[in-house]
Order: sequence, then C-alpha cells, then structure tokens
Amino acid sequence: MPQETATYRSWKKLPDNRIGHTLFSLGMVARVPYFGTVLPNVVALEPGHCEVTAPKWIGIHNHLGTFHAIAACNLAEVAMGMLSEATVPGTHRWIPKAMNVQYLGKANSGLRAVATLPEIPDFAAITEGQDLVIPVAIYDKSGTEVVHADITTWITPK
Repeated sequence: MPQETATYRSWKKLPDNRIGHTLFSLGMVARVPYFGTVLPNVVALEPGHCEVTAPKWIGIHNHLGTFHAIAACNLAEVAMGMLSEATVPGTHRWIPKAMNVQYLGKANSGLRAVATLPEIPDFAAITEGQDLVIPVAIYDKSGTEVVHADITTWITPK
C-alpha cells in the first residue's frame, strides 16, 4: 500500500459528517489561507476523487453579482490539491504547473467542484518527473457544469 500523506490520514480520522468535513476544511484553510477566500468545504475525499463546495457570498461576487471566474479557479485548485493529497503517495511530491479553464456559463449560485482521475497512475514507475492532468468540473446548484478546469501537476519522487 502506498504511503499516505498526513492530509489524507487526517481526513480519514475525522467523522464522515458535516462536523468532520468542517473541521478538515478549517484545517486546510489554516495551512493554505488563500483557499479561505471561497469558504471551501471538502465533502468527499479519496484517492482519485475529491468534492468541494463553496457558497455564493458577497466576497466572491463579480460585477454581475455572480460567482467570480477567478474565485471558481481557486475552488478548482482546492479540489485538485486535496485530490493530489489523497492520491499522490508520501514518497512523491506534486505541484501545480498549469491550468486550462473554460467558463461555460454564469454561476448564479454556490458551487460544487468535482476533481476525478479516470485512472490512478503507477507512482512507483514515476522516477524522473511526470505531468498529471487533473480534470475538475464545477457545477452550480442545478447540476449544470459552469466551469471546467484541467490542472496539470508535476509529480516527482521526493
């Protein structure tokens, strides 16, 4: 079994309910304060999958009163980062390298970002460094995808 990160071990120790999710999310924001600008709440986390919600509040509004495009990018990075923490073993490190974003529609509500890898890489085979593209779909309250991001991470052994 691959070596789990401290982040993923923390997730698994907390109860899988609103209180556990809130505690985990507050700890995440304490480590990465900028994530706090979207008030993220991690609601699902396992290797290859992460879901994060964010409310629509005045701090993320654009000039139209909808969820700001860059705030949505921040939410996508939260989902990608937590997926990476749950997926990339402690023997390796990851860092974001690029983000390709498509704005598909107005986000008139709070959002749910879903990062899912179609297949988990064989990290033991990564001995030099390798790009890993993590797709993140961001949905509004009605279930419509309003933003899509493909975030390239650079994976290397420690």
